[in-house]
Amino acid sequence: MHRTYSLRNSRAPTAAQLASPPPPTSSTKSGRFFGNGSIVHSFRRSAAGSMGPDLARKLAQLVKMEKNVMRSIEQQARERREVAKQLSLWGEDADEDVSDVTDKLGVLIYEIGELEDQFIDKYDQYRITLKSVRNIEASVQPSRDRKQKITDQIAHLKYKEPNSPKIIVLEQELVRAEAESLVAEAQLSNITREKVKAAFNYQFDAIREHSEKLALIAGYGKALLELLDDTPVTPGESRPAYDGYEASKQVIIDAENALASWTLDQASVKPTLSIRRADVDDYDDEEEEGAEWAEDEPSAVVEEGKVLDA
Repeated sequence: MHRTYSLRNSRAPTAAQLASPPPPTSSTKSGRFFGNGSIVHSFRRSAAGSMGPDLARKLAQLVKMEKNVMRSIEQQARERREVAKQLSLWGEDADEDVSDVTDKLGVLIYEIGELEDQFIDKYDQYRITLKSVRNIEASVQPSRDRKQKITDQIAHLKYKEPNSPKIIVLEQELVRAEAESLVAEAQLSNITREKVKAAFNYQFDAIREHSEKLALIAGYGKALLELLDDTPVTPGESRPAYDGYEASKQVIIDAENALASWTLDQASVKPTLSIRRADVDDYDDEEEEGAEWAEDEPSAVVEEGKVLDA
C-alpha cells in the first residue's frame, strides 16, 4: 500500500516494495494486440487444441485457457483502480466525514486492484511451470510416433510379404525405438509429477496470499465505516463536527503495516483434513478385533478360592 493515505495525492512505492521486488511481469501484460474480447479468448483456446503434437494438445489448451483467465483478472484490476478513483472523486465535494471516508475507502479499493495485479504475476509462475510439462510432452511425441510407425510397417510386411528379410531389420529397429521410448516416457512421468506439484503450489500460494490480504482490507474498510455518523438528523439540525481525520489515517497506516508484514506462515485459515493415515487405521482395526475376541472368550470369576465360569 502507498503511504499517501489519499487518492487525491501522488502515490509512492512502499518500503516493502522497494525491499522485496515483485516477480517478473506476467506475459499477459505485454505484446497484446487483439484485446480481451471473448471471441479472441475462444480463438486462442481452439487454436491451442488443434495445433502441435497430439500428446501436448490438451495441456496446451489448458495453458491458453489460463492465459485468458489472467487477462480477465488484469482487466478487472484495471477497472478496480478506476472505480477507486471515481469513488474518491465523487466524495470530494460531500460533507467532511463522507469526503474523508470515501477517499480512504478509495485507497483500500485501489490497493485491491494492486493486489490483483500482483496476483497475476505470481499466478503466471504456475502457468509457466505447466508450459514446461507441455514442452516435455511435445518432445516425447516423436519417439511414440517412430515406434508406432515401425510397428505398422512390420504388420504390413507380415501381411503382404511374410518372408521378407526387412521384417527382421524392422524388428531390431523396433527394439531400439522401444528402449528410447521407455527412457522418454520415464522422464515424462517423473517431470510431470514434479512440475504439477510445483505449479499448483505456486497457484495455491498465490490464491492464499491474495485471499487473506483481501480479508485484511475488508476488515480495515469496515473500521473506516465506523467513522461515519449515520444517526438521523431532523431538518435544520446540524451534525457534530467531524474529527475522524487522524483515526482514518491511522486505519490506512495499520492496513499498510498488516499487508506489508503478512507472510504465508501467518495465514489464519488452515485446512482441516478428515483423512487418517493407513497405519493408524490398521492399529485401530487391531484394537477392535482384540476387543471382539475378548468378548467371545469366557471370563472367570474368583470367589473364595473357587474358580467359577461366568
